[in-house]
Amino acid sequence: MDIAIIGAGAAGCFCAIELKRRLPSASVEVFESGPRPLAKVVITGGGRCNLTNSFEGLSSLKEAYPRGDKLMRRVFSTFNHEDTWRWFESEGVDLVLQEDRCVFPASQDAMQIVNLLTGRMRQLGVVLHTGTKIGRVAPLLDEYDAVVVTTGGSPKAEGFGFLDGLGLEIVPPVPSLFTFNLPGSPVRELMGTVVENATASIAGTKFKASGPLLVTHWGMSGPAILKLSSYAARFLSEASYHATLLVNWLGEKDETEVRKTLESISNGNPQKLVVNARPEEIPSRLWTYLVAKSRIREDSRWAETGQKGLNRLVEAIMNDSYSIQGQSRFKEEFVTCGGVALSNLDSRTLECKNHPGLYFAGEVLDVDAITGGFNLQAAWSMGYRVAVSIAEK
Repeated sequence: MDIAIIGAGAAGCFCAIELKRRLPSASVEVFESGPRPLAKVVITGGGRCNLTNSFEGLSSLKEAYPRGDKLMRRVFSTFNHEDTWRWFESEGVDLVLQEDRCVFPASQDAMQIVNLLTGRMRQLGVVLHTGTKIGRVAPLLDEYDAVVVTTGGSPKAEGFGFLDGLGLEIVPPVPSLFTFNLPGSPVRELMGTVVENATASIAGTKFKASGPLLVTHWGMSGPAILKLSSYAARFLSEASYHATLLVNWLGEKDETEVRKTLESISNGNPQKLVVNARPEEIPSRLWTYLVAKSRIREDSRWAETGQKGLNRLVEAIMNDSYSIQGQSRFKEEFVTCGGVALSNLDSRTLECKNHPGLYFAGEVLDVDAITGGFNLQAAWSMGYRVAVSIAEK
């Protein structure tokens, strides 16, 4: 067989390795438009390569994959996160599981993963063409027995122009992992402040996410914000990134629990200044900010707050409101919501329904995940599934 893989990212390279192991006599060529393979893997996880996740604590795959969870459930039946762990360890990569459930190589070096994958490709005889852009996929279907598209996401619909002539449905792409700009908000003066367990939501919607939240000089970031940006990606795009952000600084605590927490502090510290006696989950600088936002004087004691003051504090903690006016890219990573619609594919094989021999894997599809190793896991799983599908066929 002659097989072409378009895109030398995680999905493409992993697929190439597994194809050659199953079909040693097949010719496998990988075409990459950039100067080097696996460029995105180099920067993922801050250069440490967040390979996958333990998936513990998730009530459903939709929490990790806002779009494509059903497809991922089917793909995981062939190759899941536990298989990924075994695969890399069998290749000599020691892995570590962090407290946040993210999995990294023990070396904390993404280049170990890049060198492993490129080395295996060379050993197995995969031919890699870098600096080679494929203008149109359609002609390749006549030249190769199988064509695998693993080009990754594109920030603009025009980025899928190489698929013209195939009659595929393309879901317009929009960013799906980004931070929120809060221009003019005084909270930005607290830059560097981290709350380990906050809940962020978009007012008037059901979009909500919890986790660590970081105040930055431009607005807000951290896992809670990144997850929320993923869940609400299309909504925020349609709203031109203008919306109201609500933050509960005590995470999932409801009004009764928040009120009880504050009353306990008040009863135990009646003569202490409000700014000096706070919930332990809220950092001192943030607490001072929230007290001022509740219109409580800096020299006011807990015994002097009264019911109205307490009500304002509860509201400031539970429904702290900010005006989102734009978004910023998360570090060097770029993940998109959108791409080749899943309706084009046979979900069992990832083969195109209307073009036998044409397969898709990775972010080129309308599948994306929250931060934490889930996007790379999707790449490994889909690349593996395509290799198995072609070999079985």
